[in-house]
Amino acid sequence: MARPGIKRAAILVIAAIALGLGWGLWQLYGPRLASPASPDLAIQVDRVDHILIEKSARRLTASRAGQKVLQYDIALGFDPIGDKSREGDGKTPEGMFTVDRRNPNSSYHLSLGITYPQPEDIRRAAEAGIDPGGDIFIHGQPNALGNLLQLPGDWTAGCIAISNAEMEQLWRLVDLGTKVEIRP
Repeated sequence: MARPGIKRAAILVIAAIALGLGWGLWQLYGPRLASPASPDLAIQVDRVDHILIEKSARRLTASRAGQKVLQYDIALGFDPIGDKSREGDGKTPEGMFTVDRRNPNSSYHLSLGITYPQPEDIRRAAEAGIDPGGDIFIHGQPNALGNLLQLPGDWTAGCIAISNAEMEQLWRLVDLGTKVEIRP
């Protein structure tokens, strides 16, 4: 027969494990908290000139003349650590890019294409005998979901995803040629 102290300790350990597991699952699959409210500057400017993507922080910050205009939480490629090197690796590229196309009829709610691959990416991939990939975008959620759901976690093939409402605001502020910096 187990002693009462050992039985109580076992119950506490099991409860702690269950709570930890529940918390971990909530972090992975629970609803995401809304991004911090955009500063009033987002409605006062008509354009941004720089978009900073911080992969490790899962954050997009758009600015004009060095002043933060808006900031959003982001989702990345399904294997986000490291720089993109090949088609299908699930990585979001790192480096300096520009917005080179706007697609209002994308499979995702609006999309802003960036200049990936760069010449050095193409050269490196050719030397390795691989396809560097392409079609990297900042976009909203899949159109099939409508505005009902925002996918949790990192789920894209290498793109940067935000909510549809956030994408509409960013779309309004971004012109072709806008600088995009993607950091690890």
